[in-house]
Amino acid sequence: MAQIKTENEYRKLMQRIDELIEVVDDNTSKDDINYIELDLISDLVEEYEDIHYPIGTPSLVDTIKLRLYEMDITQAKLAEILGISPARVSDIMRGKCEPTLKVARDLCQKLNISPAVALGLN
Repeated sequence: MAQIKTENEYRKLMQRIDELIEVVDDNTSKDDINYIELDLISDLVEEYEDIHYPIGTPSLVDTIKLRLYEMDITQAKLAEILGISPARVSDIMRGKCEPTLKVARDLCQKLNISPAVALGLN
C-alpha cells in the first residue's frame, strides 16, 4: 500500500478528507467511490499520524485533572471524597508524591479512572 512521505502530502490528503466528509455520511453505500476513497485516505493519514504525531498515554495527574474538570469537582472536594487532606491531594497533583494503594484504588473507583493509569502501567 502507498505511504504518505511528506508533510505537504499529509496536508493535501487532510484537505481531501474534508471534501469527502461533505459527501459521505452514514447512509453512503460502502461500495460508493467516495466512501472507498475516504476509507483508504483515512487509513493512510492514520498511519502517518501514528508515526509523526503520536499521542502518548496520559499521566495519572493529567487523568485526575480531566476527571475533576468533567465532574466539576475541586481538589478540596476530592480530598473530602477520598478522606485525605487537601495538602495530600495537592502533593499528588503536583507530582510531589504518589498516592498510596488505597488512595489509588479510591481514585479509580470514585473518579472512574483505569487502574492501569493509576498504577503507571500505561
